[in-house]
Amino acid sequence: MFAVTNVDDMVMLTVFFGRAAGRRPAVTRVVAGQYLGFSAIVAVSVLGALGATLLPDDAVPYLGLLPVALGIRAGWMAWRSRHEPAHDVDRDDGVGLLHVAVVTFANGGDNIGVYVPVFAVAGISSIVGYVAVFLVGVAIWCAAGYYLAGRPAIATALSRWGHIVLPVILIGIGLRILVQGNAFGL
Repeated sequence: MFAVTNVDDMVMLTVFFGRAAGRRPAVTRVVAGQYLGFSAIVAVSVLGALGATLLPDDAVPYLGLLPVALGIRAGWMAWRSRHEPAHDVDRDDGVGLLHVAVVTFANGGDNIGVYVPVFAVAGISSIVGYVAVFLVGVAIWCAAGYYLAGRPAIATALSRWGHIVLPVILIGIGLRILVQGNAFGL
């Protein structure tokens, strides 16, 4: 169940790790952000399964606005950086902990949609088991994303096109969430 609902996260993680380019603090922020975002998805799913409604069903598709906004910001930053001298030490690499967490959470509507009904019929011990497996799955996903970003062909492509790929993927994810959820009557 984890793998099926998180295929799209693999692409995002690879892009984020490519942007981190082996810088340990940035890599740490990607991993921590992924865990934070995914933990929020699991928490909302568990609460949803227990009957607590955090968001009305009609509001969930509008979470797609978050990655669209982040994609526009990333595109704006990439465009703006063409006209400014590079500062490698302090540059915004698009891999802030909260940035990754928000993208992960916003992209988790499908996860929540799958996990809530599963958790609703599972006992407490089963839910704990699912959560443990999911947290191990996040570690595996992070390792795989890091590995893929480090492959020479992928790393070269990401270093050349990553500043374009990240905004496009973020906006695409956001639009997919908006369209699939019929937000704004789409």
